[in-house]
Amino acid sequence: MTDSDPRFALAVALAREGGALAARMYADLGRITAKTAIDFCTAADLAVESHIRTRVTATFADAMIGEEGGGSADTDHVWVVDPIDGTAGYIHGTTRWCVSIAVMRAGIVECGAIYAPRDDRLFTARRGGGAFLNGRPIGVSHLGHGAAPIVELGWSARRPLSAYCDLLHRLTAAEIEFRRHGSGALGLAEVACGLNDGYAELHINAWDALAGILLVEEAGGRCNDFLADNGLTQGNRLVAATPEIYDRLYADVRACA
Repeated sequence: MTDSDPRFALAVALAREGGALAARMYADLGRITAKTAIDFCTAADLAVESHIRTRVTATFADAMIGEEGGGSADTDHVWVVDPIDGTAGYIHGTTRWCVSIAVMRAGIVECGAIYAPRDDRLFTARRGGGAFLNGRPIGVSHLGHGAAPIVELGWSARRPLSAYCDLLHRLTAAEIEFRRHGSGALGLAEVACGLNDGYAELHINAWDALAGILLVEEAGGRCNDFLADNGLTQGNRLVAATPEIYDRLYADVRACA
């Protein structure tokens, strides 16, 4: 995909539009549905996904897989969308939420956009074209800060809490700091721009991960093959990091997954 690619342009526009729509709807949250103890759906999640799906279908007739409405990968181009990643943060009025959009072609992620409207951060990436924050090139840290590495760890109820705690112990023993902020997409974006040195989760869904994975790779980082073993439809483990800690982090995650 090139700078003039219409799907890339639409993905960026829809990330902004979706973020603006969710921000407007916050004043009236409406019904909140608890899918699990830590996973929620609001009227804004549904409205943003519907808006994106309508525009994608009308413009390209591409398939789309969304967190709330599902979908299938039965066209050459497939959009993978999380309308609000970090819904718990959204409900609580924090800035820690975003819209995440990835566009795949023939099974390969070609471009992605992640927009966090509360602090107006737009992360974009095209395969072979670099990664950007608000139009400026970004890169992973390469541990240039000289401090202990910081890794964000996502947690999902799809894996035992004991496995997550085991991973915390392993990172602590390796003198790696850890955090959890509740948005996998933003955690990955922050690896891409050097605010985190890594992101790991024992299981994460494709709509949370694909745009961020491309960002990390285009920013000079490393990621595991997330799409292996039906990752697109079933989710997978995820490790994304600056190259200096990737192998160690991946080994710890595999030991716990």
